Amino acid sequence: MNIVIPGGSGQIGQLLRRALRAAGHSAVIVSRDGGGDGRVAWDGRTLGAWADAIDGADAVVNLAGRSVNCRYTKANLDAMMSSRVDSTRAVGEAIARAARPPRVWLQMSTATIYAHRFDAANDEATGRIGGDVPAYWRFSIDIAKAWEAAQADAATTGTRKVALRTAMVMTPERGGVFDVLLGLTRRGLGGPIAGGRQWMSWIHGRDFVRAISLLIDRDDIEGPVNIAAPCPLPQRDFMAALRAATGTRVGLPVTRWMAKIGAVFLRTNTELTFKSRRLGDAGFSFDFPEWPAAARDLIKSRLETR
Repeated sequence: MNIVIPGGSGQIGQLLRRALRAAGHSAVIVSRDGGGDGRVAWDGRTLGAWADAIDGADAVVNLAGRSVNCRYTKANLDAMMSSRVDSTRAVGEAIARAARPPRVWLQMSTATIYAHRFDAANDEATGRIGGDVPAYWRFSIDIAKAWEAAQADAATTGTRKVALRTAMVMTPERGGVFDVLLGLTRRGLGGPIAGGRQWMSWIHGRDFVRAISLLIDRDDIEGPVNIAAPCPLPQRDFMAALRAATGTRVGLPVTRWMAKIGAVFLRTNTELTFKSRRLGDAGFSFDFPEWPAAARDLIKSRLETR
């Protein structure tokens, strides 16, 4: 198959591209930096020559969007919203205008669209958010809803649409979320954050790739799909399993105020550690349904690639 991946220059995009090419498919990356090696340049907002790559493609997997690994200032929040909505609209326009549109459009979304449970004031069933939580958590959900709406509203009647409500994708390569968590654990900082009651949802990178392949092939699946392992767990248990996998005995606990100070130095935000992402699955058979085995495999893979 010929598969186009807008926004595929990041870690997840490269993971997917390698897997698709290894399976014998053609994978074209559409990115702001353009360049060679099967890459096409775009601005992430408007139609251009890049749209020619979509015309005649079998599938589009749009991963475009500003990284959430940053401080949640107003400028960064606005950039998160516009980069996701604008790029999705542009992909939709390219598909709508294609003489031979792709048969499926997989659109990255996020588990953030679900309400999060940190205390009793947060109701996952209704999406109500209350209690001592930052106001920008509501904005994160608004971004997720606008992101999915941009795909749903696109006039692409001949193309099946799937929204990928994705949890944290764990891969052994450097620079990803697992790399950060592993580094903290090895430094003795992999303890519970603010008590560790908040739930964490995740997916092994290998299962992420397999899920994408399944969704491309299955013509009977459309709409939002949860891309997450079926066994979420509290953050304290998540980090305990990672400590056990690394042989690290010490995991210093982190209070709320310590996490907020640390987030400033890490140039990230406490939402990524406080927020619950409790998701189900879409009947997918996971290679790694439980985190302890996934953590051991990721560490093994990391050592093998050194």
